[in-house]
Amino acid sequence: MAEPKPQSAVSKMLNAAWVRPLLFLVFIIVAWDLAIRLFNIPAYQIPAPADVVAVLRTDWPELLRQSWPTTYATVCGFVLSALFGIPVAMLIAGSKTVESYVYPLLVFSQSVPKIAIAPLFVVWFGFGIVPKVISAFLLGFFPVVVSAVQGFKSVDPDMVDLARAMQGSRLQVFLAVNLPHALPAIFSGLKVSVTLAVVGAVVGEFVGSNSGIGYVMQRSIGTFDLPTMFAALVILALLGVILFWIVDRIEKLIIPWHVSQRDDVIFAS
Repeated sequence: MAEPKPQSAVSKMLNAAWVRPLLFLVFIIVAWDLAIRLFNIPAYQIPAPADVVAVLRTDWPELLRQSWPTTYATVCGFVLSALFGIPVAMLIAGSKTVESYVYPLLVFSQSVPKIAIAPLFVVWFGFGIVPKVISAFLLGFFPVVVSAVQGFKSVDPDMVDLARAMQGSRLQVFLAVNLPHALPAIFSGLKVSVTLAVVGAVVGEFVGSNSGIGYVMQRSIGTFDLPTMFAALVILALLGVILFWIVDRIEKLIIPWHVSQRDDVIFAS
């Protein structure tokens, strides 16, 4: 059987995980620029990519400074959603009574637009960081609970019975069987949660704030400064990607044994 030929340096670079998204991003930017030129779209509707890049280059220090309050509110809200969401999911998955009382209310709470209740947080807690953290927490809480509940409920009962038959205590059974089995689902929820937390922080800044990327976007919309608004969107997208990547790295460190972390997984047709 012939041995596979070694890949060239160019082929290895094109197959790198970060190259393909970058190439697709370049394609989107080129298509964006061509659409503006072909259809003569005015600058007050959609700015050209070159104008957005110019704003990013000239106003980068200010945009970076404004991104810190948004990042802080996002991270705090995300951490709170994990700290509260996972224990609530454990209670829901472990008790039918708790599930019957709590789970429907959680689902009902998601039908309430967060932008509608965000002004209440400003009234109750002022214009500080607290309303932004609460908004980020509320958007990130639900996906953590849903994913964690699914993970804990999917534990094989036979494995739990086997661990108990080996004289394992309730804590030992949970740490050895329930938690490892639920971790992949928990991290799936955390990945969704961290991106929604960015949205929640920006919603809080829209309602009442004098700093943050949301404040920059609101100010830019008021003055029709679309290049600055699009530059702020780029910063938010980068923030979401970085936070998602951090959670993904943590997942690879904690559950490297899971099938989702293997590079040789092949989907059967």
